[in-house]
Amino acid sequence: MTQILPTASPSPHWHALYVHSRSEKKVHAELSTKGIESFLPLQRRLRQWSDRKKWVELPLISGYVFVRITRSEYDAVLQINNVIQYVRFEGKAAIIRDQDIELLKRMLGQSETEVEVTMEELQPGMQVEIISGPMNGFKGELISFRGKNKVALRILPLGITVLVESPGANLTVVKG
Repeated sequence: MTQILPTASPSPHWHALYVHSRSEKKVHAELSTKGIESFLPLQRRLRQWSDRKKWVELPLISGYVFVRITRSEYDAVLQINNVIQYVRFEGKAAIIRDQDIELLKRMLGQSETEVEVTMEELQPGMQVEIISGPMNGFKGELISFRGKNKVALRILPLGITVLVESPGANLTVVKG
């Protein structure tokens, strides 16, 4: 999923940023106004208060914003308000593959369907890949099954766990 940032890379790469809590939208907006390509995965959720219900857009991954930058933009991103630091892997800013960002985008666009789950040979700790449906190609460590059609997958090196809408029948063990 990641590579280590070369010292002088002229082509842009995706990186994950740690940002202050509840400031993801502000960071995303400020990056956009400065002309820096960014991606903030948002999901629509129904929130209930004592007097009303309202649909709101919340970050899919709390505390993270993704940026696609060249090495020359690296330091400028750190100057943005509420940015803490880059997600690091082996001491360097981790590079997120383009296909992983595309998979996150596809995950946000998937439809909700009721599906039966089969959990025969899959066990937590296994490296798995989704082999059909809108999340086809998504890889991660299986953490657990959550209900009828949700699985928890860990994405390294971000160290996050993502609940993915996918039936267990759509998973296969990664041979490696």
